Amino acid sequence: MRRVAVTGMGAITPMGLNVKDYFENIKAGNHGFGRITKFDTSEYKAHVAAEVKGFTAKDFMDFKAAKRMEAFSQYAVAAAKEAMEQAGLNMEKEDPYRVGCSIGSGIGSLEVIEREHTRLNQKGPGRVSPLMVPLMISNMAAGNVSIAYGLKGKSLNVVTACATGTHSIGEAYRSIQAGDADVMLAGGSESCICPVGVAGFAALTALSGSEDPDRCSLPFDKDRDGFVMGEGAGIVVLEELEHARARGAKILAEVAGYGATSDAYHITSPAEDGMGAATAMRWAVEESGASMEDILYINAHGTATHHNDLFETRAIKLAFGEHAKKMKINSTKSMIGHLLGAAGAVEFITCVKEMEESYVHVTRGLTHPDEELDLDYVQGKGVPMELAYALSNSLGFGGHNASILIKKYQ
Repeated sequence: MRRVAVTGMGAITPMGLNVKDYFENIKAGNHGFGRITKFDTSEYKAHVAAEVKGFTAKDFMDFKAAKRMEAFSQYAVAAAKEAMEQAGLNMEKEDPYRVGCSIGSGIGSLEVIEREHTRLNQKGPGRVSPLMVPLMISNMAAGNVSIAYGLKGKSLNVVTACATGTHSIGEAYRSIQAGDADVMLAGGSESCICPVGVAGFAALTALSGSEDPDRCSLPFDKDRDGFVMGEGAGIVVLEELEHARARGAKILAEVAGYGATSDAYHITSPAEDGMGAATAMRWAVEESGASMEDILYINAHGTATHHNDLFETRAIKLAFGEHAKKMKINSTKSMIGHLLGAAGAVEFITCVKEMEESYVHVTRGLTHPDEELDLDYVQGKGVPMELAYALSNSLGFGGHNASILIKKYQ
């Protein structure tokens, strides 16, 4: 199989509009939570979110093009720009049909649905925007990135709820392995902090009801009461290794394994025994040729919902046995909330940065570990640690499980 390198990364997050600023905040143990400013939440069950701050689309792209994009597409185009610049990818020197795109969004634009539904009710069907559908549909993050940068190869939009970002990167990796592309821009983007988004997830009792931005997203903690909604995008450039070497690209890491399964159990709850997620983890490690004991760090899905944290812990124990007690496990969502379809992509970037800087970040807010959760979740402060491998997990409503193994490039 062809080897796959990571040569560029870009991020729009609640703690920074580029990878450098984002990861400096991660290392500092900061958070991106605050009272929701996008609408009045006085009648809602959730009042705190992790909003992207200070983003102006025209700073990253053509102003006229940006007007034909909703925020989730704008975030994707902006993050892709940073990733391509870091990779030094010059499309004038590439066969555009060998450069593809695998960028997903779990939902697309709930905001445009709200806006146009209101217009429909108030002013009638003749006043609905002709751009409603192309603004709304979830494939438009991939479509707009392809248009903006001239990517004429395979263009995919994976939609697997909260596993979207990881599946998108995994399927891009598979595309390069199989010879369908030499380069793929991959990741996820989301922007759903709006009335119907917050009301819908709150009705599921999935969102934290905390009023305190300093103590709201508490993965693996006894006091956890749900996730905090975030927004943003993470995009990476994946490249066939010899292609990257031939053009002198700096190789940041290597994608070494990918596992994807389905619980086939419940529309929102992970399987209680953790077997589906455990199998995805095992498959990712087995593909790499590493042993389970070689894996010392997992970036967990870690949503801070009761079921996720418990069942994911069971899955880790099932996959790794006694070795699980020797591993470091953390949750990036403790600092940036849950970016839904973008979560796995931003967490992939986090893993690569942790590998580069030999540092595993803290699970912020974990002060009262749940008695049922007895692994090392990096409580209190981050730890200096050399990483040969990093395993990133994502689990999505519908039973979707995805695990991707990142390897330090040798």
